[in-house]
Amino acid sequence: MLQPLALTLGEPAGIGPDITFAAWRRRIADDLQPFYILADPEFLRRSGAALAPDVPIAVTTPSAAASMFRDALPVVDIGVTVSAKPGHPDATSAVAAITSIRHAVADVTSGCAAAMVTNPIAKSVLYQSGFDEPGHTEFLAKLAAGPAGKYPQPVMMLWSPELAVVPVTIHLPFRDVPAMLTTELITTTARIVASDMRHRFGKANPRLVIAGLNPHAGEGGALGREDIAVIEPAVKQLRAEGIMVRGPLPADTMFHEAARATYDVALMMYHDQALIPIKTLAFDHAVNVTLGLPFVRTSPDHGTAFDIAGTGRADPTSLIAALKLATRLSANSVKAINTATTSVVMSK
Repeated sequence: MLQPLALTLGEPAGIGPDITFAAWRRRIADDLQPFYILADPEFLRRSGAALAPDVPIAVTTPSAAASMFRDALPVVDIGVTVSAKPGHPDATSAVAAITSIRHAVADVTSGCAAAMVTNPIAKSVLYQSGFDEPGHTEFLAKLAAGPAGKYPQPVMMLWSPELAVVPVTIHLPFRDVPAMLTTELITTTARIVASDMRHRFGKANPRLVIAGLNPHAGEGGALGREDIAVIEPAVKQLRAEGIMVRGPLPADTMFHEAARATYDVALMMYHDQALIPIKTLAFDHAVNVTLGLPFVRTSPDHGTAFDIAGTGRADPTSLIAALKLATRLSANSVKAINTATTSVVMSK
């Protein structure tokens, strides 16, 4: 059996508490793996009294969370008092969000949790507190640094049953994308995607496609040389390594139903090129997955929604999808490890 999932608090003034209560209510209907939330128990009790009085809260430890999950929402105390109100972050918000993430990483790396699922954070709130990482993903990579201090390269994937996309460059002004886009960045990203698709998604021979940067993939150089000079060499290198990949492809013809049936993951050259199609096809149930880490991390593909926090109107669908995908990926990881171990033993 898998260990429980570690769920972070996220921004306490956002909809994290709302969707956590709603997901727990659906634990049986959606056959959810037990999870616990890392938070201030008193804050959750106050939130629950107004929002979900039918949800019992039990303060516990990761090792005991699964045994009480059916009857109460397990909460592991992070030791930070939270005073934020729905829609109104305060000085406790950033400290609580960051501490919850740190505890979740510690739990999953020590084996107390099978995977971590992160509720949405508000980067603007974190930045005001002095947080100096570009975002959630980069912070997780820093926390996952090995003994020598070497960070893994995190790769952001947006996944849904309809489509999986990876933006090769992420949070950049568009004017900076061509300079940041290199053959090495594309090949490194694609290798990480192919590896995690094999070991965590169970795809023996994952099929990747790579979009062009320019309209019509550059139109033979008439609309830009990046597709010829940067992307084509990456595709050739990846093919030489045995990775199934096609590209560069015109981005505007990659997402109709027949095209999507020909690949498992689409690597896009910049943020909106990736996020617009998946949010069009799977706005309510897409999941943010961080590849390249030594543990499984998923997250709902939406923000903190301050405007509806505490109202009971937040939709838990994406969080539930993130919890279910985390269970699937962690189970596949265990299978892959067991298979590898068995192969080593049998070869001796």
